[in-house]
Amino acid sequence: MRVGFGVLGPVVAWDGTGGVIDVKGPRHRAVLARLIVARRRVVPVTRLVEDLWEDDPPPGAVGAVRTFVAALRRALEPERPPRAPARLLVTEGPGYALRAPAGAVDAWRFEQVVAATSPPEETLERLEEALGWWRGPAYAEFAGQDWVRAERSRLAELRLHAVERQAEARLALGLAAEAVPDLDAHVAGHPWREDAWRLLALALYRTGRQGDALAVLRRARALLVEHLGVDPGQGLRRLESDILHHAPHLDPVSGTAAAVWAQAAAAYDRSVPPGARARLESTVSLMRELAVTGGSGLEAARRHRVAAIAAAEELGDAELTARVIGSYDVPAIWTRSDDPVQAAQVVAAAERTLTAVPPGAPEATRARLLATIALESRGAHGVRGPEAARQAEDIARRLDDPALLAFALNGVFMQSFGRAGLAGRRDEIGAELVALSARYGLVTFEVLGHLIRLQSRCALADFAEAGLHAAAAERLAERHERPLVGVFTAWYRALRLDATGQATAVEEASPGQATAVTVDATGQATADEVEAAYREAAARLDGAGMPGLQRGLLPLALLCVRVRRDLPIEVAETDWGPYEPWIRPLVLLARGRRDEAAAALGEVPDPPRDLLLEAMWCLVARAAAAVGHREAMERARAALAPAAGELAGAGSGLLTLGPVTQHLAALR
Repeated sequence: MRVGFGVLGPVVAWDGTGGVIDVKGPRHRAVLARLIVARRRVVPVTRLVEDLWEDDPPPGAVGAVRTFVAALRRALEPERPPRAPARLLVTEGPGYALRAPAGAVDAWRFEQVVAATSPPEETLERLEEALGWWRGPAYAEFAGQDWVRAERSRLAELRLHAVERQAEARLALGLAAEAVPDLDAHVAGHPWREDAWRLLALALYRTGRQGDALAVLRRARALLVEHLGVDPGQGLRRLESDILHHAPHLDPVSGTAAAVWAQAAAAYDRSVPPGARARLESTVSLMRELAVTGGSGLEAARRHRVAAIAAAEELGDAELTARVIGSYDVPAIWTRSDDPVQAAQVVAAAERTLTAVPPGAPEATRARLLATIALESRGAHGVRGPEAARQAEDIARRLDDPALLAFALNGVFMQSFGRAGLAGRRDEIGAELVALSARYGLVTFEVLGHLIRLQSRCALADFAEAGLHAAAAERLAERHERPLVGVFTAWYRALRLDATGQATAVEEASPGQATAVTVDATGQATADEVEAAYREAAARLDGAGMPGLQRGLLPLALLCVRVRRDLPIEVAETDWGPYEPWIRPLVLLARGRRDEAAAALGEVPDPPRDLLLEAMWCLVARAAAAVGHREAMERARAALAPAAGELAGAGSGLLTLGPVTQHLAALR
């Protein structure tokens, strides 16, 4: 059960469904709040006693704190078996720590949103959502406590800064009129913030209210002089002069990216009739850019893509439909669809269109439809996906079309999982993509090539080379605003820590970047260290818009950590997502249900042909060897034999079960 915590208002805890968890009385909430303030660090019991009873702690205060902690553990982890160690509110050294993931506390998420840099549209959307998380003053019921005073002040200042950043985003987007009411209330409540006065005056000026803007600046000057005895800062003085002289840079249609976008969009709306077919093709171009932003942008692009295809088919123009389908050449790295139903709809539409386009249609049009079929058929067991990928690649090479070839190679990659042990082949695909894309400026496909090589080098246990590709992908992502890349590189670093005991490669480490981790006598990172790294990586998936990657991934990674180290397997009810059929036998064994485990092994299907193919077979092999299920052992041995030189699961770039040879040895 994923637990969330709210401190932007009264302190509260929520369960995975959003229901409020009963954390008992005010002392229990005080302990919880104090541990959240510590931000995952250990708080000694003695300090908890001092903070909870500031004046005169009773003789049994230490015992009372332990009682509060025990009650909190029962409330936060109700499914934890008796005597099993707590995994959220942990005992460590002289005290306790709340090991909540980065995204579990609303204040921590709020801080991340305010610190993030992104285009104005995304900034405005995220800040509006984040400001809505505030339910009152932070840590509201503990306002008079010394231990929370500094944190409350910091969060209050952060909120004021967020309000001003929200106003800046609105101004950048030409929404000055929308900014005025909030800024008016903001300066009324916080009259000493000069930047707030500046933004309000600028917003008024951009709505045509020059007199009101100047009056605001005069009011700000009077308050500062009369109450603080200081003159307005340079920013306010310069703005007043610029308003009086109608400085061009104050005009909302100056050359900012947001203003140019707004003007171009308005011109398009005026010039292109609403029912024009050109709008469909333009929409696909917009969706391509929207998809690589992640989060709500990726989800919206998927949703509008299907609608655009349906609209094109309704017009009865097969070539237009082919262009609408084939123009969505968004690179894909993960081999499980985020929406299988939608993917099937796209494949069906592409197949219909292939048969409908006239014989004289451009070959490139057909190739793009075939590449789409190959991409959207990822993980399937049929022959159509590989066949479509080969045909698209052949056409692209014959036409000598770099952009088309990059798209086709993405389809070839998605269909390169016909059996285990093909990491070397995928490395070749990634290398060609990197070289081709760098030569012709195909940035998104260059990023894809680096991520493919990262995965394949991990499978081949070449983490030094994988680290170089991670760093190269991140440099491109930063330069070209591709935020989803950071999700994959964060998981890669957790995998590297798991496999090598090193937090990062020497080649990719930044100056001053910490690389020290706790390692055991074998030179491997401890299970706790690795699990924490995976949890941090998983937090990056929240809101990333990739459910096909996110669902079940963290529990699978944590299971692999324990299986590889021969540690007890978690037997609590867990959402294993799409991986459940191959995990079930091991979980049944961990619960002592050997006969049911054997029955499950007899029914286990072949795993999907994807990046976790070897990992799923290794989990089956582990259970089959423990039960002595000969048929399942033979199936696993035959499937895994071609991958004898690889690390199981590491080809995903996300997790590992160690060398495949170890699992094969257990099957002999």
